[in-house]
Amino acid sequence: MVKLIRKLAVLGGIGVATALTDGGHFETVPTYPTPESSGTGWEVAFQKATDAVAKLNLTQKVALTTGATMGLSCNGNISPIEEIGFSGYCLADGPVSVRIADLATVFPAGLTAAATWDRDLIYQRGKALGAEFRGKGAQVHLGPASGALGRHPLGGRNWESFSVDPFLTGVAMDFSIRGIQEMGVQTSAKHFIGNEQETQRSNTFTEDGLEVAALSSNIDDRTMHELYLWPFADAVRAGVASVMCSYNRVNQTYVCENSKILNGLLKDELGFQGYVVSDWFATHSGVASAAAGLDMTMPGAMNSAATAIFPTPSYFGGNLTAAVLNGTLTEEKVNDMARRVLTPYFYLKQDEDFPSIDPSTGFVFARTYNYPDIYLTGAGMDPNNPPPARDVRANHADIVRKVAAAGTVLLKNTNNVLPLGKPKNVGVFGNGAADVAQGLTFTGDDSGPWGPNIGALSVGGGSGAGRHTRLISPLFALRGRIEDYGGRVQYLLDNHMMVEDDFTSIYPTPEVCLVFLKTWAREGTDRLSFENDWNSTVVVENVARRCNNTIVVTHSGGVNTMPWADNENVTAILAAHYPGQENGYSISDVLFGEVNPSGRLPYTIPKKESDYDFPIVNITGDAARVSAAWQADFTEGQFIDYRHFDARNITPQYEFGFGLSYTTFEMGSNATFERKCAGISPLPPRTNGTHPGGNPALWKEIGSVTVTVRNTGDLAGAQVVQLYMAFPQDSVPEGTPVSVLRGFEKVSLRPGEAKSVTLPLRRRDVSFWNVVAQDWEIPSGDFEFRMGFSSRDIKTTVTSSFVV
Repeated sequence: MVKLIRKLAVLGGIGVATALTDGGHFETVPTYPTPESSGTGWEVAFQKATDAVAKLNLTQKVALTTGATMGLSCNGNISPIEEIGFSGYCLADGPVSVRIADLATVFPAGLTAAATWDRDLIYQRGKALGAEFRGKGAQVHLGPASGALGRHPLGGRNWESFSVDPFLTGVAMDFSIRGIQEMGVQTSAKHFIGNEQETQRSNTFTEDGLEVAALSSNIDDRTMHELYLWPFADAVRAGVASVMCSYNRVNQTYVCENSKILNGLLKDELGFQGYVVSDWFATHSGVASAAAGLDMTMPGAMNSAATAIFPTPSYFGGNLTAAVLNGTLTEEKVNDMARRVLTPYFYLKQDEDFPSIDPSTGFVFARTYNYPDIYLTGAGMDPNNPPPARDVRANHADIVRKVAAAGTVLLKNTNNVLPLGKPKNVGVFGNGAADVAQGLTFTGDDSGPWGPNIGALSVGGGSGAGRHTRLISPLFALRGRIEDYGGRVQYLLDNHMMVEDDFTSIYPTPEVCLVFLKTWAREGTDRLSFENDWNSTVVVENVARRCNNTIVVTHSGGVNTMPWADNENVTAILAAHYPGQENGYSISDVLFGEVNPSGRLPYTIPKKESDYDFPIVNITGDAARVSAAWQADFTEGQFIDYRHFDARNITPQYEFGFGLSYTTFEMGSNATFERKCAGISPLPPRTNGTHPGGNPALWKEIGSVTVTVRNTGDLAGAQVVQLYMAFPQDSVPEGTPVSVLRGFEKVSLRPGEAKSVTLPLRRRDVSFWNVVAQDWEIPSGDFEFRMGFSSRDIKTTVTSSFVV
């Protein structure tokens, strides 16, 4: 361990941001005081918030920072204050839907949106989500997520976020936030930060009452900045209203009371002007958390025994009031917290005709989780008279269908078996093809480690899920399409039968066999296997042995191994991720060629499980009772996913950024570089004041790379032009990745059409985090800018330097 830590120090891991404990783990250096908000970028709203706070007494100001316990209509609430015209906050899950509501759309997962590599579609998805939250009367959308980033391929919540790459995730955060907030709904960027596994993500209690601390994610300074903090900078730059601090510890301290993380990185370095809200029950202290930068505790109570009618004490509330009165906490600190809470309310004009909360959501919540009627009556509702639900879906099914199809990645297409023509005899196999046997409203909470047995997956489980008003299964969509032209559909949906090799009901042998596999992922647990669930490999092998035109579709919450990928009878493979409620229609559109697949992998698919070597920390037995044992040392630094594969020279099954099309493309061999600035200094110029996103100089375009791409096939299609950058290796610290994504653009082309594509480079993109200077530095020497169609399919390279 000592040698490992010394090596990490050489990587630039310690600096002034972290120290080492006696046990050899990183420890956060305290950072005080909290930078006061200045309202930069939100000046008018900030002044309104300042004026409003001046009219409040201490108890009212503290109420703005303290959840009003868990209600039935919202996941969290801040009580209204009539004196200042504040209608209160309804905070609602989640990243893909107004989670516990009727007549709301279930959108594709963040992972699926990232697989589109399409800024406009990501924005349109966000805008539609914002419209539905507004329609239901929820001021705060608890999303989007950029953590978990995806350090662990088996992380249970990877699907809620976008990509394992910080650049791609940062772009998705930016466009999602702008889309949602355009509709007047606040966003909450989460989970900040280092929440990379679900196992022991939070403190737990043993049967005999012993408290065991949450896992500590031990992250060095440079890795924090260049990997995990990167997409949150994009979120702050985009104007995110709030940031949700996560359950875990970072460098031994709980994030929601970690002054280096909240005061230092978020509010000072990134210039965040909004409020920090805790994840639910992630607060562990009152004054200490407030001083460290926490502005709002949710759901308000200390523990999960709280309900709308049985409140329990809060770490904030009366405790903060008492702390001010006895001099432990200054009232000006509470004033800053309250200003931060109110500023987004005025900035997004939520004081102007914002819809009331849909009263039906309380009934939906109670009935979904079988709450007794006392919960409804305690909240002032009549259990025998549920109000009608407010329908907020509009035409959003169309957006779901487009995003899901665009996020489907074609991985294999032997002899162009896809798109399908009009096969007369089609076989549909696998328990991922059918309607969910448990019905539309299953919560997934009691589905075990693999989710429901029979039924299509649209999203994963937990607070990031959605409640379906409709869910189109692949079998439903395919039967409608195939039977419409006179074709025949045979099917087997029970994986156990196929594992037992029982295909007696299938005759004659289908011309094409479509196998639908699935992988369940959810909050609270991590995945158990890289392979798809429900004996997927045996299912594929047994179908393919009978059918020499077997097409496999996976609906998955993350990375899978595909041991059957090279089977010659498996002629095509599509990774369709979690597609949302239009599951069947979107995959049918791709299979039959109404949509030319243009998705690209936002992660790397390995040939075998051992290609990844970042195991989930999972301690069992008596050792699990020791808090100090729960440590995750991020000793790999920045080398996760494709950066790891590149550094170890491992050949993947399918690389990051990979994806096929029904047409073909070529890229010109002569990329050109244009420098936008002369006389660039290694370190950015100093700036006064705070600026959302950090030093404005980091966001200035200082160069660009241009290439030409042409559609050389017979069909219209879209290609993703990708820019990977290699730092000058002689002038950067050890631990710098071989190549990193620094630009992309999706380009639609007609047959024979060519377009010139220019990808900008900002100072931030060509800098590394100097842990001594505590700033972003552009190294001297020649950079390589590698243009291509994936991380390993590089077509042309151009070199240039910035600093002489």
